[in-house]
Amino acid sequence: MKIITARKKPFLFLFIGLLTALGLYLFNPLAQETMTADESERFVLNMVTGEFKSETESGEELESYRWDPGTLVIPKGEPVTLSIFGVNGKEHPFIIEGTDVTGTVKKGEETVLHLQFNEPGTYRLICTTHATIENNGPMIAYLVVK
Repeated sequence: MKIITARKKPFLFLFIGLLTALGLYLFNPLAQETMTADESERFVLNMVTGEFKSETESGEELESYRWDPGTLVIPKGEPVTLSIFGVNGKEHPFIIEGTDVTGTVKKGEETVLHLQFNEPGTYRLICTTHATIENNGPMIAYLVVK
């Protein structure tokens, strides 16, 4: 019968080596956190309604409404959440030209749109109340799909 004996020193080094490797794996400062598609399911964009007011030398009041920012770049084929918060103006009914999307942004409220553009191009977000200069506009934003 053979008896196998083991020295403590090699096992101690092996244990310390495994513990060090585990520590480097768990606490690596260079590691980058990744997300699955479910966690980052949508590209989120934020927009607000804004207003400019001025007075001419003759006392005439000038007023113009706008979307801010006025241009958004959206990835083609990706689900997008567009959140629009109403800051100025009672309400802004809108359409997105080239789509069936319509809605209304009301002062003090958030309007959330879930969009996906499969064709590249520039889509205009138009407030139908302020679509022209004569109606304190044009209140148009450009959604650039690339």
